[in-house]
Amino acid sequence: MSLLEVNDLVVDFGRHRRVAVDHVSWSLDSGERLGLIGESGSGKSVTALAIMGLLPGNAHVSGSVRWRGEELLGASDHDMSALRGSSIGMVFQEPMTALDPTMKVGRQVGEVPLLHRSVSRGDARGRVLDMLEQVGIKDPAKVADSYPHQLSGGQRQRVLLAMALVNSPDLLICDEPTTALDVTVQSQVLATINEVLDSVGAACLFITHDLAVVSHICQELIVMTSGKVVEAGPARAVLSHPEHPYTRRLLRAARLDLVEPGTTIVLED
Repeated sequence: MSLLEVNDLVVDFGRHRRVAVDHVSWSLDSGERLGLIGESGSGKSVTALAIMGLLPGNAHVSGSVRWRGEELLGASDHDMSALRGSSIGMVFQEPMTALDPTMKVGRQVGEVPLLHRSVSRGDARGRVLDMLEQVGIKDPAKVADSYPHQLSGGQRQRVLLAMALVNSPDLLICDEPTTALDVTVQSQVLATINEVLDSVGAACLFITHDLAVVSHICQELIVMTSGKVVEAGPARAVLSHPEHPYTRRLLRAARLDLVEPGTTIVLED
């Protein structure tokens, strides 16, 4: 049994039923790192929001999303709230909108173990400091006692990563987690994500339009456009020998160099 199975997922919006995700199917095994790539508007983030039960009220959803064999579509808010932050953690694209500007960072991260685990506030605080340090924050106590606006973009993104991982989830969903960061900080955050995933053994669904990013993180790759999956397979194979014209166009636009030194994608029409 797969950890997460998405079968024939369809998501559309509004009175005119604009289709955002069109009969998408894939699965994710324990410990696997799966990349979901495509241009903006291809349906990547909507797929993640459907998995998490976070779609807006005008969304119409059909198909199946199973977590360890249990159906999530149609699950109650109570059941989904129990799953989010406990078994599944999510890192959102823009930390300044994901973090509460009126609350100190330590309190925000600490609410996750307090909500989902039987721990004291003192134990939660210790867990927060340990997790902030694990995601590469050099002065975790100072950062924990800071408000989000007092931190750099890289620090805020690391805080979101700590919040998503503080309960040692089985799955981490990263939705464009490095988009707002400069190249140097982006590289540091990606290295941190890799290190933390290795240490906790969590599976990862990594959503991005940046092919250079996905080559650092993912073992398997799914390519989406216009809400559909057009190509899937091992990341190295898809990036080195793309079969679909859309994937080849993405790679041509990216002029992507793979992680291994001296290995460059050769694009052929």
